Amino acid sequence: MDHMTFGRTGLQLSRLALGTGNFGTGWGYGADPETAVAILDAYAAAGGNFIDTADVYQFGQSEEILGKALEGRREDFVLATKFSNGASPDANRLVKGNSRKAMIASVEASLRRLKTDRIDLYWVHHPDGLTPMEEIVRGLDDLARAGKILYAGLSNFPAWRLVRAATLTELTRAVPIAAAQFEHSLVHREPEADLFPACHALGIAAVTWSPLGGGVLTGKYRKGETGRAEGFGGRVFQAENTPQRSATVDAVLQVAEEASASPDRVAIAWAMTHGAVPIIGPRSLGQLESNLGAAALKLSAEQIARLDAASAPAEAPPRVTTLAVA
Repeated sequence: MDHMTFGRTGLQLSRLALGTGNFGTGWGYGADPETAVAILDAYAAAGGNFIDTADVYQFGQSEEILGKALEGRREDFVLATKFSNGASPDANRLVKGNSRKAMIASVEASLRRLKTDRIDLYWVHHPDGLTPMEEIVRGLDDLARAGKILYAGLSNFPAWRLVRAATLTELTRAVPIAAAQFEHSLVHREPEADLFPACHALGIAAVTWSPLGGGVLTGKYRKGETGRAEGFGGRVFQAENTPQRSATVDAVLQVAEEASASPDRVAIAWAMTHGAVPIIGPRSLGQLESNLGAAALKLSAEQIARLDAASAPAEAPPRVTTLAVA
């Protein structure tokens, strides 16, 4: 697997990140520990070195599985986790949200579950609607100065808040916002209007989740499969519920047939053409092996243009294809 420079950091990360929301069964849908470790091993064997998890994933099970699985090879990976929701379904309000108190409590709990002395990339999972950006930036900087985290990132934040955070870190010389994480796929292209240009202008690495639209871009739901349509309570799923989305799925299937590739590889390969690091979130070893094939799939300019046209928003912004910083 190819590697790329991660924003304005010195990190060399694989072009695909391994998302571990399916590591565990605490949500009633996911992979058992043995399967999860097999997925991790196969990802590493393919050259992958970027793992993304969160305290809330499977109510802490994802971090716990990773903590055991990474013993003896911790330095082979960049390990990213998130906070904002708490690791239990009944988490106390003082350990939820983005406050400095919640941040400190969450990072300490994640360190214990992950069996590590620091988190390489710590994400604020999403805005809580309460905590000022100044408090978030100061809290992340305190964690970096204490050696608890190495890099800081914002997940699911709107572009204006991302830019404000980046500005505050520059003015206060706090730990920079190294990366932004957000949903992006052929059925969710809204970030191309603001988040991608913001990342490009500021040298912030873009990490994108759900490149398959919750599986809809594979065409499997047309065959009666359920997957994310029902798993996770139907969340993180984009339904095929408009004529344009049907046309988009049709285009993916057509390109897949032309390229002798599976539809998931086409959708992920398209996401990679935007200069981001897509997160794949397999639940089985077979899904992982199929997803990984996207890294070697080269779509032609004509195929990319056809996929762009089928999925284009009403007012499509100019395409941003790289986040490299001079």
